[in-house]
Amino acid sequence: MATLATVKHAPDVTYADDLQVGARYPLDTYTVTEAEVIDYATAWDPQGFHVDKEIAEAGAYGGLIASGIHTLAIYQRLAVSGVFGGWSVIAGKSLTDVRFLRPVRPDDTLSGSIVVDAIDIDERGRALVTTTAELVNQRGDSVMTLVVEAFVRVRP
Repeated sequence: MATLATVKHAPDVTYADDLQVGARYPLDTYTVTEAEVIDYATAWDPQGFHVDKEIAEAGAYGGLIASGIHTLAIYQRLAVSGVFGGWSVIAGKSLTDVRFLRPVRPDDTLSGSIVVDAIDIDERGRALVTTTAELVNQRGDSVMTLVVEAFVRVRP
């Protein structure tokens, strides 16, 4: 098992002590397709308003919507590819205050940002980094917010 001191990193990796409270990191964009909404929900959240156009059109949302868990997975992909993948992350600790604020629909393009809220360095060569994130659709409407805590290495 690797120890904190023996883990090797690329020279451009970001450590906890490189981060600043208040720093905002923009996320890339991702367009959700109808086929993806149905496929994801069929496998993981097979409720009628996620998988059946007729049921969805007759329901409260007036059409298909993505599962909230699907939206969370899209956030994770954008967060890792745009931010956390460049940090020396040890592991996630928690996802809290996840709020699904409005439906994500087929053809919505999602983007957003992550803000560093706190950096608590401990005696084990790591920090608990708390971030707040938001996903918005192509109109700038907030579709999801959440708080993430992750352990990040400090500079060796």
